[in-house]
Amino acid sequence: MTGGAPERAREAGGAGAPAPFRATLGRSVALFSAFRKEQTDPDHFYGTLARDTVAQLRSYTPLEGAVVVDVGGGPGYFADELRAAGARCVCVDADPTELRLRDGELPDTAVLGSALALPVRTGSVDVCFSSNVLEHVPDPPAMAAEMVRATRPGGLVYLSYTLWLSPWGGHETSPWHYLGGRYAARRFARRTGRRPKNDFGRTMFAVSAAEMIAWTRRRADVEVVDIVPRYLPRWAHPVVRVPVLREFVTWNLLLVLRKRPAG
Repeated sequence: MTGGAPERAREAGGAGAPAPFRATLGRSVALFSAFRKEQTDPDHFYGTLARDTVAQLRSYTPLEGAVVVDVGGGPGYFADELRAAGARCVCVDADPTELRLRDGELPDTAVLGSALALPVRTGSVDVCFSSNVLEHVPDPPAMAAEMVRATRPGGLVYLSYTLWLSPWGGHETSPWHYLGGRYAARRFARRTGRRPKNDFGRTMFAVSAAEMIAWTRRRADVEVVDIVPRYLPRWAHPVVRVPVLREFVTWNLLLVLRKRPAG
């Protein structure tokens, strides 16, 4: 786990080049401030997060002309920013309702498909990208393996997800998920008269840092480029090396992997 890769620019600088990505405390404050508006102003929150995420991704790999698959991208906030950075991006999502959230239309560059069986040829994409989807599939290692499969040798996998034991692990049922995911969902239903969108055991599952870090170590076909707390400042990155504590403090774990050449 390098923990400092985003601070080393991988793209050549020059006039008009994007500013280097910096995981600063100010950035973390801005992200968490935007997060507070997720329910009331989703365009602001997801737009802010998408711009930050693409800046972070560019610190690992050039995006101009890259073929990118956004796994579980829903309304397309990330896909829009990836295209603005010069990538050729396709969004794959299993839920047509999510794809139509912004304007009611199914985007031309969207494909209906499962994250557990991506409708993508093996080794066909430069970057396989996913933000906050892994906790919504019943088999997280299978989704991660599909992302590796779709990526070409030398290509990059960018995979981030919310840790179950983090303060937002239960999503809209937080912090009651600490008393159990099913209890938190029932409590939410009693209070609101409806089941939560992120319903434990159905559309949301408990994923730990330990599980996915161990998964990366078992994979001979990937090189670990970075494992970092996605939203936290650089000085907080070493927390991912501390078992148990990382499950609560990391909040959102980012795995950056490079696919090794075959053989």
